[in-house]
Amino acid sequence: MQKLAWNKLFAVSALSLVMAGCASSGGTTDEAATTETEQQQSETQAVPESPNVDVNTDAQAEAAQNNPLLDQTVVYFGFDRSELRPEFKDVLNAHAEYLVANPQASLTVEGHCDERGTVEYNLALGERRAETVKRYLIVQGVAPSQLETVSYGEERPAVMGSDESAWSKNRRAELDYQNR
Repeated sequence: MQKLAWNKLFAVSALSLVMAGCASSGGTTDEAATTETEQQQSETQAVPESPNVDVNTDAQAEAAQNNPLLDQTVVYFGFDRSELRPEFKDVLNAHAEYLVANPQASLTVEGHCDERGTVEYNLALGERRAETVKRYLIVQGVAPSQLETVSYGEERPAVMGSDESAWSKNRRAELDYQNR
């Protein structure tokens, strides 16, 4: 039993180190590196989305009313990135708190990309984005059995268009709640 506790502690510590490593910024090699900083600055404003929280039960409805961050179910990412941006950590912390308090709730994290890149690359990038959100929630105490991930790559754009405005809305992970 003692060994199991140490293994869990080690796993949480390892995940924390991975998340800390993912938070560091690295350089990009593409030609848009000079404009990426400007794009990220313009995207730092968190965009509230319509709620996807299923409020069929009284507890879920009360939780959604008590914490408006639960209304935000979209996490945006930078170009060709799968690291969490700091402005979305409070949102994910609120969802983690909700999931810990409601073990009957389950969540599918859907990874999405913009239209640039190959289909295969975008599916892999969408998966990395969804897995990043999942790992963050697990580190916050959410049971892995409550979480699933799926990648849609570029197949389900939130906004149609071939410009930075549309692309920035399509680089995302969506949180989709289901009841068990």
